[in-house]
Amino acid sequence: MNMLFFVVFLLFSALIFRLGIVQIVQGEDFQRKIERTEDVTVNTSVPRGKIYDRDGEIVVDNVPQNAITYTRSSSPDTEEMMQTAEKLAQLIEKETDQVTERDMKDFWIGKNEEKAKAKVTEAEWTAYENDELLEEDIYDLQLERITEGDLKGLSAAELEVLAIYREFTSGYAQTPQIVKNENVTDVEYAVVSENLSSLPGVNTTTDWERSYSYENTLKTVLGNISSSKEGLPKEMVDYYLAHDYSRNDRVGKSYLEYQYENVLRGQKTKMKNITDKSGNVLDSEIITEGQRGKDLVLTIDMDLQTALEQIIEEELKKAKSGYHPFLDRAFVTMMDPNTGEVLAMAGKKYEVVDGKAEIFDFALGNMTTSYAMGSAVKGATVLTGYMTGVNEPGEYMVDEPLKFAGTNPKSSWFNRGGAFGISDTYALMRSSNVYMFKTAMKIGGASYVPNRSLDIDIDAFTTMRNYFSQFGLGVKTGIDLPGEQAGYKGIIDKTEPGKLLDFAIGQFDTYTPLQLAQYVSTIANGGYRMQPRLVKEIREPISETNKIGPIAKEIQPTVLNTLDLEPGWIERVQEGFRLVAQASEGTASSYFGDAPYKMAAKTGTAEGVYDGPLKEPNKHEMTWNVTLVGYAPYDNPEVAMAVVVPWAYEDSSSSIPINHYIGRRAMDKYFELKEQKVNEKPTEAVIDQDIVTKTETTKLENE
Repeated sequence: MNMLFFVVFLLFSALIFRLGIVQIVQGEDFQRKIERTEDVTVNTSVPRGKIYDRDGEIVVDNVPQNAITYTRSSSPDTEEMMQTAEKLAQLIEKETDQVTERDMKDFWIGKNEEKAKAKVTEAEWTAYENDELLEEDIYDLQLERITEGDLKGLSAAELEVLAIYREFTSGYAQTPQIVKNENVTDVEYAVVSENLSSLPGVNTTTDWERSYSYENTLKTVLGNISSSKEGLPKEMVDYYLAHDYSRNDRVGKSYLEYQYENVLRGQKTKMKNITDKSGNVLDSEIITEGQRGKDLVLTIDMDLQTALEQIIEEELKKAKSGYHPFLDRAFVTMMDPNTGEVLAMAGKKYEVVDGKAEIFDFALGNMTTSYAMGSAVKGATVLTGYMTGVNEPGEYMVDEPLKFAGTNPKSSWFNRGGAFGISDTYALMRSSNVYMFKTAMKIGGASYVPNRSLDIDIDAFTTMRNYFSQFGLGVKTGIDLPGEQAGYKGIIDKTEPGKLLDFAIGQFDTYTPLQLAQYVSTIANGGYRMQPRLVKEIREPISETNKIGPIAKEIQPTVLNTLDLEPGWIERVQEGFRLVAQASEGTASSYFGDAPYKMAAKTGTAEGVYDGPLKEPNKHEMTWNVTLVGYAPYDNPEVAMAVVVPWAYEDSSSSIPINHYIGRRAMDKYFELKEQKVNEKPTEAVIDQDIVTKTETTKLENE
């Protein structure tokens, strides 16, 4: 029995000793473990991918910047948050321009409880106690009765606290919210870092901001991203949340940034926050390291892009020195006709702001605005005549004024042909309207009888539009950007059959400058409509700042459709285009005849009622659009170009060949830059050739 009691005594002693250690020595640790009830996984953003031009020059980069963040718990303590905001306000300077009147009223009520109660009458408090008024009704009454004088009583220091507190409350639980990421000084960053233990939820980190090496050049095409304050666009919140985004993530809002969001966004860092029962973060650990987004290599040559923008700006200013009130924009698109790569897409817009003339980037107008293009589209008319079987290559027609009953004569700017007429190539060279009119009449099943009415099958509009669309005219080009316009189709009226004749010379439907570039590229390459594209390659991100990573994906050329042509058909149109620029009678020969790069071209002038942005009564003014399409060298095309200058002048006496000036300078610049790059000594490779070689070798092995 004594031995038994002794053993029991030892067991109880050990138990008491163990309980003492657990409760006294390790009590706090175990209590903390008990209170840890949830592991919350959150994502933190990473820098977006960079954007380079075709030569490896950086176009869009990320600039690191100091940032101060706040992570709100799942069950926030508003009093603690306010105290933290007050402490943080003493360490940093915070702008108050985002503080709203409602923010100030809420803050005033929190700071002045007794005064806020006094804003409600005794009768109203009695109604509240009798459940005749709800708590939110009382709060609304208080907000309504806070005066401007009350708000003026808030000091600058209090407004700064409010601005910080506002950022605290605008975030989402367990997700870091940017409190300040602009102009955070090194002193602010250091002081906040030193005091993190007394600032629950506050942290210091490195954020990033987009930077543009070429400033506003091509900015409208590159697009924008949302700020950390904006977060996800409201109209697409559900979509992004379903794809693992956080509500305050920055995303592409427009154009290239939006189109390639999935490529540029990167792989976010996954963090596990260990929280207590109240949702306060006790500890964090990284689950998956993040990686910035993949990089884009554009088809754009930024040297050419900037040069074209300068040319347009100079020619616009020169033209505006005369009296041309409606002239306010000009466009140039250059592309490789064989691949569809857009080499440059330049546009400028002239505006008067606060009485001062300014010129803005309007590159986007190449695909979002459309105009009547005039005779530049006559190549499509001639080929449509062949493809419908109404004309034969080399066919002659008499160029004569066409006189229909009840209308003014319709004619070319010249009349020539005599009894034998003019050929298709001569019609293109001299830009004959009548040749195109007679082609359209044949398609519409009409015969010309002087002074008689014109009887055209209304279905001919659909026929010609269908054939024009095969060149890219009147349909979207398929460029890798959102928001492209297809142009405007004129309204067909059976009582106006002559509109088909206007259509044949580019004065009925409207097309975008990009469509015009796709059209001339189709003629240049022998009948293949290539899809224009702005992205050449997608590359993996690497840490070296002076190198581009290995290719992740190379964008291949895409043929959208092929013209159904007999041998020799398109060569007739190509010859006509060559004569325009090279023959003495060609409409562009005085501008390109001496060019060393052997240009082929087609000029255009479209007369019509002004339909630009200026208000009435200018909507009824007659203006002329001037255009130019071309490619070079004509025997082996490597570059195609479209120049569009809407509303260039108001009458023939004030005409200016601004389309030719821009076109010649633009094509000269292309070949000048090409020669410079060939002659330049190779510098240290921007692209990591070793990585590229390994990638290509692996690809070949896999194949």
